[in-house]
Amino acid sequence: MKVIRSNLYIPANNPVLVDKCAKYPADNVTFDIEDAVPPQEKQNARKMAAANLEKAGSNGAEVYVRVNGWHTEYTHDDLEAVVLPGLDGITLPKTRNIDDVKRLDQEIGELEDRRGIPPGTVKIALLLETAEGIMNAYSIVTASKRTVAAFFGAVDYCADMRIARTNEASEQAVARTIVAIAARSAGIVALDAPFADYSNMDAFRKNTLDGRRMGFEGRMLIHPSQIAVAHELYSPTEEEITDAERVKKFFEEEGLAKGLASVSLDGKMVDTPVYQSALNVLDFRDAINEKDAARAR
Repeated sequence: MKVIRSNLYIPANNPVLVDKCAKYPADNVTFDIEDAVPPQEKQNARKMAAANLEKAGSNGAEVYVRVNGWHTEYTHDDLEAVVLPGLDGITLPKTRNIDDVKRLDQEIGELEDRRGIPPGTVKIALLLETAEGIMNAYSIVTASKRTVAAFFGAVDYCADMRIARTNEASEQAVARTIVAIAARSAGIVALDAPFADYSNMDAFRKNTLDGRRMGFEGRMLIHPSQIAVAHELYSPTEEEITDAERVKKFFEEEGLAKGLASVSLDGKMVDTPVYQSALNVLDFRDAINEKDAARAR
């Protein structure tokens, strides 16, 4: 079970923030050379991202680069600059259709081959943030075996739909849910949109919990102050873990061991789906513990 509770975005042309990249306890660090970087700074951003891949991963984070989308003139040069040893993945913004993904997969594969990187090393995360991308969500997220995560992109989605974006996010609900369902159906991690009002922690908490109920297991972060809250909210609580352990033990001893697929615990039905949900909680706890232990080494 892959753990990406937090994916911290860092403008790759900002030397102060890039220099601090290893200090942040995010699950993933992404150097951004797309929206956070103006055209005249693209080349500088590529160089800084490439030079800091290993540094960014020295604290146990996986390291990605968000390149510019295929609708721009920059994508090929971005990939040439950053697909190097130490890179864990590429994030493709404004993914429109299956062809965008297949083209990315092919180019990454060619660069791996040319640079002696084991095939399949560089993974893909996809941003679905246009009406076209949302409508093609399932075909997009299943187009490449490299794909490990799909993001919902609220800012560009609202711009594309010509609607106002709000902290309450009711205008995003349908598209947001589609991304979460598509990711789950593909067996990859569903990652929620960045929350632009980063100083409003109460609104950030509510928005994150709303997304978690939709099936999101992490999100894009634009400020390090959001990391601890994201880790808290995307991790099972002690109460959830205790309840899951109790359900697992009871169902295995009083259900499975006795040939029953449905038993009653404290007046509530426990059947196979409830049991599986408990196992999911415990598996995610174990995956988080494993990731945190690796970071501590």
